[in-house]
Amino acid sequence: MKPCYLIPLLFLSACASTTPKLTLSPLPTPLEHTDGIRYPEVLHPYHLGRYADPNDDAILHEQHVVYRVEETPRWDLHPGHAENNPPAPPSRDAAFAPTPVNDAILAEVNSQRLATTQIMMQAGTLSTALAEFKAALSQTKTNFQETAALRLTVNDLQRRLDRLAATPPPATNPPPGTNPPVCAPSLSTTNEPADSLSP
Repeated sequence: MKPCYLIPLLFLSACASTTPKLTLSPLPTPLEHTDGIRYPEVLHPYHLGRYADPNDDAILHEQHVVYRVEETPRWDLHPGHAENNPPAPPSRDAAFAPTPVNDAILAEVNSQRLATTQIMMQAGTLSTALAEFKAALSQTKTNFQETAALRLTVNDLQRRLDRLAATPPPATNPPPGTNPPVCAPSLSTTNEPADSLSP
């Protein structure tokens, strides 16, 4: 029964205690980006509409904002800034940064566009010339094949002509029932009598 004596003591001690007062003290201000010591974090809000939870069909999420830390705070490792120059802004992802525009950059971009246009035109001219060259090459191949075939034909005809010229002509026999030609006596240019054995 000894524990029963302790219970009233507990109640008495609870009644005797004073309620603590809530005191708010201001927090020390965070260190600003002074002297280029540290870059601050970059937050980006994303607005989401209503959607069903992908893990549980019985849960519906209302519209809300989700904050994502795009860049965490990091140390500035650049050397100190000159007194007249302001501190450099934190580096951002180049995909989200607008492109710097000035006259020199615009002139360079325009010259690059002009050069690209000229190259495209020259490429078109070159492809046309290449197509013409391919057509001429195929025509030349066809002409060469035809010339080779004609040369073979001419060589064959030349061999046949050479063979015909090398063989003596056959003796022609008169057809039956015709008289053989009679040789006329040759006339002598001198006053000698004609030889009886001469044709």
